Amino acid sequence: MVEENLRLVKERIERKCAEVKRNPSEIKLIAVSKNFGIEAINHVFNQGNVDFGENKAQELDSKYSQLGNKISWHFIGNLQRNKVRFVVNSADYIHSVDSLMLAVEINKRAASLNKIQKVLLEIKTSFEDSKAGLNEYSEIKDLADYCKEFENISLIGLMTIAPFTDDVNLIKKSFSHLRKLRERLNADNLNIKELSMGMTSDFEIAIEEGATMLRIGSAIFGERDYSKSWKEIV
Repeated sequence: MVEENLRLVKERIERKCAEVKRNPSEIKLIAVSKNFGIEAINHVFNQGNVDFGENKAQELDSKYSQLGNKISWHFIGNLQRNKVRFVVNSADYIHSVDSLMLAVEINKRAASLNKIQKVLLEIKTSFEDSKAGLNEYSEIKDLADYCKEFENISLIGLMTIAPFTDDVNLIKKSFSHLRKLRERLNADNLNIKELSMGMTSDFEIAIEEGATMLRIGSAIFGERDYSKSWKEIV
């Protein structure tokens, strides 16, 4: 089932890319495996998908200890400074940097591991109170400049979550805002490449607006059962 789901998602990505004249190889498919077990991850990995996303630091750390660095791990959840040690130890990418204090802690931990940590800034592109992330251009630019100065951080992109709505125009506006923000930052010589945007419900819109990383979970793994631990789910 998971294998068939993955095949269908890839077909949808390829069709949308053909429609908007993009190359599918420009887009990294991150299979969001939070709350799914090792067996489910291996099913997807064995189909050639190497990028997986997790949003809990200790769940990521545990899965990393079992699966190691054969997988390219993306941390996509809210990150508290006291959990940075778990995430920097395991993740190739951290998508949710939203403060200077967090960036300082990531840089410190990465230095202790002699690692260059790839990070993305989390940007709030809607007015929903539930959304986290940076909003004002001045604070985004300041944090981007600081990240560029850190020896053990590589700022590679921006991440956002679109509003939870059926209004396609609002979703497009959110993704378009992130793309234009990248353009504005790059005009200031920041050389940011990645746009992490688009999930199961809206990834085709994200492709239209220039996404380079898609974070897709339930369309691949199925609906999550949060009454169970990921260790109980195959």
